[in-house]
This record gives sequence, structure tokens and C-alpha cells, in this order.
Amino acid sequence: MPKTKHITEYRKYDLDPNFPIRLLLDGEPREISDIPNDRLHFHDCVEIGICIKGSGYMRLRGEEVRFQAGDVTVIPENIPHTTCSDPGTSSYWYYLMFNPWSFFKGILSITSKDYNLTALPMEHFRFVLPSDTFSELHRLSLCAVRELKEKQIGYKVSTKGLLLALYIEIYRAECSSAVLTTSAGTENSPAVKNPAPENGTENAVSNPDNRLVIAPALDYIFQNYMQQFSIQYLAELCHMSDTHFRRTFRQIMNIAPLDYLHNTRIARACGLLGSTQKSVLEISELVGYHTLSSFNRHFQQIMGTTPRDYRRDITS
Repeated sequence: MPKTKHITEYRKYDLDPNFPIRLLLDGEPREISDIPNDRLHFHDCVEIGICIKGSGYMRLRGEEVRFQAGDVTVIPENIPHTTCSDPGTSSYWYYLMFNPWSFFKGILSITSKDYNLTALPMEHFRFVLPSDTFSELHRLSLCAVRELKEKQIGYKVSTKGLLLALYIEIYRAECSSAVLTTSAGTENSPAVKNPAPENGTENAVSNPDNRLVIAPALDYIFQNYMQQFSIQYLAELCHMSDTHFRRTFRQIMNIAPLDYLHNTRIARACGLLGSTQKSVLEISELVGYHTLSSFNRHFQQIMGTTPRDYRRDITS
């Protein structure tokens, strides 16, 4: 029996560089049906969802995570996912799409060391933040939605303040989740065992102050993914040995550094395939592949389809 072909869709949001946030559908609630969708999607910015009615599940990383009205969902960039309501029902959502890298420029040093959601350990990331535990997140999210809908005098300043408070609350929630899970485990699962740290350095996963030890590597990949560089060079940027860097990177990101680099390149390629008329060969070179065969192979592995078929599917 042939395997089912799963397509992963890349969605690029051309956010205003001077105010990089968008409230989808101009603030009208989006209806999510109960029809299961095997086509996952990911995007180039952070998605904050606020479920205002209904219940169902999100599917991501091979798992299904439940949600209900009042919950806030947080999806960092480049995380394939989809949402489905419970059978016979629909759920309704507000969605905020924003780029914290530039939205908080001059306020938080996100690109250097602090408050970077993508540098947190994704295996312990709480993509759904329940309303009974995180009611303040729900309140701040709705306040931001109201500001963006009404656009009264000073709404941009007010929105930035609300999003800053919301983002910090999210970051605290995710940090506490990782620390609790990795240090103590849960009733249903044992604690994650971390290897002994190198040279007496505290482990990057169990210590919240040391969690962003790989931030220099993430920054470098983000800015130079189209260039050729070694994993050893990334390790040197983080002042680690090659072995310790690979182990620490996998613990934090739940993916090997080379695979993360390929994911970043292919995500950028998806954006170019959908927004330009450049040839597949041109795009492969722009995102860092010396040969078309290598680009096609990695694209197929990550996206489940070829670059040409992907472009046809998203533009037809």
C-alpha cells in the first residue's frame, strides 16, 4: 500500500517592519471546523492564538494536545502544526502573528541572549497554556486584540506594552515548565536525565540562567544560513567542544544542529517558492545549497514533497 503523501505548508507573513504584528481577519474570530486536516503548516513568525469558544486538539510533533475556550496557544516559528475542533462542533479564535525579533527591538535583547522562545527546550514546550492556570495570559491577549481592532489614539504604544507583558509571561511559563519537567519529572513520566556537564559548567537544560548557552549559534544560523560553515564553528561561538555542543543543542532544541540548519534553509526556500518567480535552482543557491540534488533531497525529507510540487500546490 503506498504511503499517504503529507504536505507541510509554509506561510509567510509580510509584517510591517515598523510595526511587525498582525491581527488576522481584521479581528473577526476565525472558525476552526471539526474536519481533520493532514496538511500541517508552519510560519515565519510567532503565533499567539486565543480560543474564545469551543474545544478540540492541536496536532504537532506527532502528538495531539487538547484545548478549550479561554486557552492561549503559543507556536514559535518553524513548528508544523494544525488545529481541529471536537466532532460536531466548531471552535473560534483570535490570532496574533508577530515577530518578537524586531517588535521589541531596543527593549529586549532577544537576538543576543534573552527571551528567545526558540532557544527553549521544545520537548517540554507548553504549546497550549490552559485558562485555569494562565488566566492573565488570556486577559493580556484579549486586551491586545481589542487595541488592534479599535486602533484608538496611541494603540501602537499600548499594543507594544501589552505584548511585552504577555511575551514575558509566556517566557516565564515556558521556563518553569522546562525546569519542572527536566528536574523532577511528572507523575506519569520520569525526569529527563541529563549527561554530566563539561568542565564544571551547569547543564543548559536544568539551569534556567544557563538555558541560552546556544544562543550565539542560533543567532549565527538565523543570519548566515545561506553560507557554508561547520558545526565545529558553531560550537566555538558557544565556547564548547564539538561533542558537548551537539549534545547540548539537541537537549535544548530536540533536534541536531545540522538538521536545524537544514530546517531553517528549507523554511526560507518555502517563502521564496511562494513569493517569487525565481527558479528552483536559483532558490537552492540562495538558501545555501551547492547542488540542486542536495536541495531537492532535503526539501523532500522535510516537507514531504518536491520544491516544484510544493510551489504548484500553494499557488494553484
